[in-house]
Amino acid sequence: MAQERPSSVNDKKAMGDCAGCHTLQRIFMSSHDADEWKQIFPRMNGYANGSQPNRPHLLPAGARTNRVTVDPAVADYFASISMNGPVGTEFELKTEPRPKGKATKVIITEYDLPRKESMPHDVVVVDGKAWYSDFGSLFVGELDPKTGKVTDYALPQFRKDKPPSTLDLETDPKGNLWVAMMYQSALAMIDPKTKEVKGYPFPDEWVEPSTLNSMVSPNYSDVDNKVWTNNQSTREQYRLDLVSGEYENMKVAIDARGKRISGYGMPVDKDNNVFMLEFSGTSVGRRDKNNLVTIWPTPIQGSRPRRGRVDDHNKLWFAEFHGNAIAMLDTDSAKFKEYVMPNPFDWPYDVVPTRDGSQAWTGSMFTDLVTRLDTKSGEMTQYLLPRSTNIRRVFLDETGPKPVFWVGSNNGASIVKLETLD
Repeated sequence: MAQERPSSVNDKKAMGDCAGCHTLQRIFMSSHDADEWKQIFPRMNGYANGSQPNRPHLLPAGARTNRVTVDPAVADYFASISMNGPVGTEFELKTEPRPKGKATKVIITEYDLPRKESMPHDVVVVDGKAWYSDFGSLFVGELDPKTGKVTDYALPQFRKDKPPSTLDLETDPKGNLWVAMMYQSALAMIDPKTKEVKGYPFPDEWVEPSTLNSMVSPNYSDVDNKVWTNNQSTREQYRLDLVSGEYENMKVAIDARGKRISGYGMPVDKDNNVFMLEFSGTSVGRRDKNNLVTIWPTPIQGSRPRRGRVDDHNKLWFAEFHGNAIAMLDTDSAKFKEYVMPNPFDWPYDVVPTRDGSQAWTGSMFTDLVTRLDTKSGEMTQYLLPRSTNIRRVFLDETGPKPVFWVGSNNGASIVKLETLD
């Protein structure tokens, strides 16, 4: 029997990992009591990223030991808000105010994808075409916004005993697309002109049941012919040499004080130095080409930094997920600037600045709000998307007179374009 107690911020934070695979509606509409919830937590941790309720991907047995565990006390909270459960209590639903003013001066276009199991995680625009990585399948897709035509390109399956999924999608200086292939333990490159797909699997001796690479950073690979990636399980970073085609294990990043850091989010600067956004902690690190590691703790404690980008001034912009803020790090002065989000649980996933740094954009996995920050005034404008979107990676197309925002609807099998009118 669940014990009545006031909910805490930590209770709500426990939902953050649930939304990695499905909407929070499944929690509120469930019929479980606390004891049943305690059984649900380890069961859910047995599924791979990119699973869907109607298409779960089981983790290899050896990979499950590295998954985040949930405090059993959270079961009481989940049972209390499960509206169909034996101890769930009704509560008043409070709607947010309707958008007004600047928040209404926007055109939002949604492009449905023909494969309904598509999970567009990252979206990038190359030569007017919107490309997306699929969080639950071994495809990279191409959308022509002019015609609505969608073409999927199959990726090689290197590990048939591992879940199929992809995550980070980036472009190199030649315009080629690179994708991190998660449990397939590989990178893939797609030439958007010829559509040729080339795979770069990790050496077999590096691959364990839990090995996965979530990030790839080819953005400034023309500096030294190196593409950064990671092993999220071991916290190691790898570099792919584009000349030899071989990987170099850079090991776990350790600074002069002996502090270790890894990153869920590995943006690179113009010198191809790689940043590490410590999603499991509160710090930001940078590893240069000479393997010198510098680590800066964020001002907001418990911030859980995650994905971001470097602007033309070489300043790093990133999301502080549990800090509920957009942040900027000026590495020259070693100073942070943080902009707290308007709503308590916006929890930004990713941040992308305009090239000149005058704006920064983010989105929420939970509120379906897209936020535009004016970095000079600090003003934030929030645009409400038409339906549940589960915003992940955000992208700005700056080829026109004003930035155009793109995002994938990870749970809605669609791609969303947002154009402001002011």
